[in-house]
Amino acid sequence: MDVTIKHVAKKAGVSPSTVSRVIADSPKISAATKKRVFETMKEMNYQPNIIARSLANRVTYTLGLILPSKDEEVFENPFFMQVMRGLSVYAKQKGYYIMYNYCRSEEEEVETIKHYMDSKWVDGIILTSTRIKDKSVELLMKRNQPFVVIGRPEAQRDKVLWVDNDNVMAMENIVNRLIKQGHRKIAYIGGEQQFTVYRHRLRGYRQALEQNGIEWDDRLVIESEPTEQKAYEVMKQMLKVISPDAIVGTDDMVAYGAYKATLEAGVLGIAFAGFNNTPLSVFNSPTISTVDINAEKLGHYAALVLINQLEKNTSMERNIIVEANYIERESTLAYVRD
Repeated sequence: MDVTIKHVAKKAGVSPSTVSRVIADSPKISAATKKRVFETMKEMNYQPNIIARSLANRVTYTLGLILPSKDEEVFENPFFMQVMRGLSVYAKQKGYYIMYNYCRSEEEEVETIKHYMDSKWVDGIILTSTRIKDKSVELLMKRNQPFVVIGRPEAQRDKVLWVDNDNVMAMENIVNRLIKQGHRKIAYIGGEQQFTVYRHRLRGYRQALEQNGIEWDDRLVIESEPTEQKAYEVMKQMLKVISPDAIVGTDDMVAYGAYKATLEAGVLGIAFAGFNNTPLSVFNSPTISTVDINAEKLGHYAALVLINQLEKNTSMERNIIVEANYIERESTLAYVRD
C-alpha cells in the first residue's frame, strides 16, 4: 500500500495540513514539529508528490541553469562542474531541482530563457556569466522573472541578484606578486571583453602595471576564446613578436596552454599563473600558481540568494562577494628573478 500524507500525519500525531506545511517548509511550523514529521516520513519511506505540490503552490521547485558553452567544453572546464556541485547541493537541501541547458551564443541563450519562462518549467534562472550589454539580463528584468547572475552585471547592478569574486583585485594581486619577483614583461592571456569577468581581470592587470610604473605593451595582451588550445595558438603568435618573462591567464587551462607554446618554441624560464585552482594546477608539472575563486561557493550562494527571493526571504544579502585566494606553486616560485 502506498504511504500517503494521512498515514504520515497519523503516525506523527499531527494533522495532514501540518504535514503539507512541513513539506513546504512553512515558517509557522516549529522546528520540533518539522523534525518529528521529517523523521516519520523517512521511517515510512514517504516521498512527497512533487507534481501535486507544484500544482497546489503554482511553483515547480525547479531552477533553470544557463551554461554559455559547447557541451564538451563544459565538461572539460572544472569551473562549471564545481559551480554546478555548489548549486545542486544547496538546491537539494531546499527541495529544488536543477534543469540545465548549454547555449553556444547569446542569441541561443535568450531563446532558451524565453522557452523556460513561456513553458513555466522553472521558478528562477541562474546565469553563469554576464556580458557588458547583456540581452539575457535585460529580458529577465523586463519579464520580472526571478534570476541570479554568477558575475557582476555592469548595468542596474543594484537591481540584480549576483554573486561574484573581486576579480579586479584578484588579478592585481597576481601581477603585483610577479612584479615583486622581478618580472617586467608579463603577458596577459584573457577572454573576450564582452564578458564582465574578463574585463575586470584585465582592469586588475592594467592597475598593477600602473602601480609599478610599467608601461602598457599591446604586444603582451591577447584576448580570445579562453581555452587551452586557443591560448596555445595565440602564444605561438605572440612569441614571433615578443618574448615575455611571465604569463598570467584568466584560467589555469589558458595559462598552461600558453606555457606549452613557450616550451615548444624552446623559450625556457617563463613563470606562469592562472585562475580557478583546477585539478590541473595541482597535478601539472610544474604545479601551477593560481587563484582559488571558490567556484563551489559561488554556486552555493547563487542558489541561496535566488531561493531566498523565491521564498520571499528578504533578510539575506542580494549581492555576495566570495573570497578569492592566491595559491603560489612551482610555476612562479621556480622562476623568481634576481
